[in-house]
Amino acid sequence: MTTINFKTELSQLLHGGNVLMDLPLSKLIEKSLMRNEGVLTSKGALSVETGKYTGRSPKDKYIVDESSVSDQINWGAVNQPISKETFSSLYKKVMDHLKEDEELFVTRGFAGADPQYRLPIQVINEYAWHNVFARQLFIRADEDELKNHNPEFTIIAAPNFKADPEVDGTKSETFIIISFEERIVLIGGTEYAGEMKKSVFSIMNYLLPQRGVLPMHCSANVGEEGDTALFFGLSGTGKTTLSADPNRHLIGDDEHGWSNNGVFNIEGGCYAKCVNLSYEKEPQIWNAVRFGTVLENVYVDPETGLPDYDNTDLTENTRAAYPIENIPNTLTPSMAGHPSTIIFLTADAFGVLPPISKLTKEQAMYHFLSGYTSKLAGTERGITEPEATFSTCFGSPFLPLDASVYAEMLGEKILQHDVNVFLVNTGWSGGPYGVGDRIKLSYTRAMIQAALLGELDGVDTTEDAIFGLHVPTQCPGVPDEVLLPKQTWSDPQAYDKKAKELASKFQENFEKFSDASEEIKNAGPKVLATETIE
Repeated sequence: MTTINFKTELSQLLHGGNVLMDLPLSKLIEKSLMRNEGVLTSKGALSVETGKYTGRSPKDKYIVDESSVSDQINWGAVNQPISKETFSSLYKKVMDHLKEDEELFVTRGFAGADPQYRLPIQVINEYAWHNVFARQLFIRADEDELKNHNPEFTIIAAPNFKADPEVDGTKSETFIIISFEERIVLIGGTEYAGEMKKSVFSIMNYLLPQRGVLPMHCSANVGEEGDTALFFGLSGTGKTTLSADPNRHLIGDDEHGWSNNGVFNIEGGCYAKCVNLSYEKEPQIWNAVRFGTVLENVYVDPETGLPDYDNTDLTENTRAAYPIENIPNTLTPSMAGHPSTIIFLTADAFGVLPPISKLTKEQAMYHFLSGYTSKLAGTERGITEPEATFSTCFGSPFLPLDASVYAEMLGEKILQHDVNVFLVNTGWSGGPYGVGDRIKLSYTRAMIQAALLGELDGVDTTEDAIFGLHVPTQCPGVPDEVLLPKQTWSDPQAYDKKAKELASKFQENFEKFSDASEEIKNAGPKVLATETIE
């Protein structure tokens, strides 16, 4: 095949007459409206639809198998290899396609709030609203920074270019491809903007460990006393909601790095789920949705311009993308000291995990490696109801390296900084999904506040007979019976059966971590599915 000069192709594209570089936000939104890409809500947010793909497409994500990275990548179902020849061919086709567009939108910015570790990036889009999204979600460059901006990675999103699997070597019309040698992310066949955000996170998950920085799929905030807290968890578990605390300063809602200097936000915005959003439950996120915010797949009344957050006709994965400054009490710049508390969030669809439990250091490592939660409807294509899953390090879809790299770094930092770790279930109680009820957000907030303020340090705990977790018997603002999940079930035997079912899933999943220490292996559930509970 013909050899492609990636830099030449990119330079020719960026110097074409159809490129609109670093447009102001107001002009980008104006372009979006002129091109009929979306409508304005009554508050001025830009509401758009993402077509048939309303979530990520993990089965269509690839990393180019290049000699400089091949031995480092943890190849498999998450990190699927694609040949450089296949990538080159697709890249040329996409570039030729983009050159024919009447308009292309480019924004330049950064990933990483700490200047010592930040990555200069540029994003090229077919859609103006995608460029609004990129501008709001990544760290914006000011005029002086743009003068000396030298992009080290380019993200290209061409939703109108659809691959032919038989010709292009993909699994479907959609593709998300990262080339670490060429420093390019190539996205096609999907309008879902979250692919851009998560591709940059995947890049940082590869680059940062090489510099001694732990990349983390977590939100973070800091109290008035400088006490930093991290909230790990997959989409839908409450990272954004629970970190947006009016009594604490928000560092970021989804992606962070932990260096020898402390914690820093990788992004410059928030990407909040907004299904059933209300002012009463989440006032900060509600007020953040205004001019400059992108609403994805939210029904908007054509007469009044009012969004209906309860309407899930398009998807349950409705989203709001806005700059972090839209949340009050944000930290500027988005950097803070070393964490004193870590919260692992899980939405347990089995309804059997305690709403809060204190973890030993070994249990912390066990649950970090396990990364248990339930995928909630809409976050990925094909997920229509909660599904139990284990996502290593609470972020396996975005980890190019072996899980042990991230786990060992976290374990070292927990020990070095004497961090308290809690497991918090934001899922179901009183029964599994469809029978029990979602744990009240007010209770979860009260438990987390107690953990952050040290109010659980001296409280008596009881050891869960199945999971071995240390469960507080009391917590300010929470009824005692809520803390012990078995007491919320009308049928204790049904609880035992369901709990042992989940315990066996933990044990089965952990078999893949054969290199873990015996102390960590023994920190998991205590009861096998075939055992009888005394």
